[in-house]
Parts: sequence; structure tokens; C-alpha cells
Amino acid sequence: MNRALPAVRLRVPTDEDAVAWHRIFAHPDVMEFHGGRAAELSLYEELTARQRRHDAERGFCLWSVLDEEGRVLGFTGAQPWERDWGPTGEIEIGWRLGREHWGKGYVTAAARQTLERVRAAGVPDVVAMVDAANSRSIAVTRRLGMRLAETFTTPVSERSGHCYRLAL
Repeated sequence: MNRALPAVRLRVPTDEDAVAWHRIFAHPDVMEFHGGRAAELSLYEELTARQRRHDAERGFCLWSVLDEEGRVLGFTGAQPWERDWGPTGEIEIGWRLGREHWGKGYVTAAARQTLERVRAAGVPDVVAMVDAANSRSIAVTRRLGMRLAETFTTPVSERSGHCYRLAL
């Protein structure tokens, strides 16, 4: 039985959101598939600034996810895959939430809004690059209707990963 998804709001990340992301992503469970440890605040300051540019130039970015009370829960959104391996130049959707917000439907609700916004911006299809051991994110790709397109090994960590695709 499908439960109702929670209400979430997406907004272009602010300078203050860099501090919130730094705080809520410091949990080791959150960073398990993102290098294993918390990133420096400067990384999130640069990331939020880049997302503001992406939104201004493309109409989409990694948006801050807010709950009904306006608390920052994490991010979801889309941006070009800019690495020199994998689906270079394609639009990747992604998400990351603070540990205390897992399992409540926030990511699925926010990712569905992301797909609507990216479709409205004229993007014909998206990918999601997911660590093969990340069962929670794999479940989100399924709820979004994405299909497994290929498997890969990441060049640096040599971890197994999945590339999921969805035509919009």
C-alpha cells in the first residue's frame, strides 16, 4: 500500500544552506557512499554558489529540500555529469538528506518535484549514478520509474555502481 508522501518545498540554496548542509551531512551514514567522511564547510559554500549559477543558467540545480516548517532537510535536484567517465554531459538527478530524515518519503517527494522541474526546463532524459551497495537510493530510482541501464566501476574508489535512466 502506498502511503502519502510528505509535503516538501524546493528552493535554490542560499549561503545559509551551505552551513545547514555541512551540519546535516556530517553523519557517517550520510557520507557512506560519498567518500566516507564529512566535507569541509568551504566545499558546501562552493557547491551552493555553483547551484545558484546552474539555476540561473539552466533553470535547475541541486535545490535545498525544506519540510513544512521550513527546515532544511538536505538537497535534491539535477546538474550536468561533469566527470570524465560515465555519462559525461548528461543531466544527473541526485539527492542527499540528513540521517534523521531517512525513510519518511522526503526524497521521493522531492525527486518527483525535481523531475517535473527538469522536464519543464526542456531536459529530455536524466540519469542517476548510484553506488551498487546503496539500497536506499536504488529503491528511490525504482519509485521514480527509472531503469538500470548499465553497471560500472568508479575509477578512484573502484566501487561498483549503477547508472539508471529515465526518459522525461
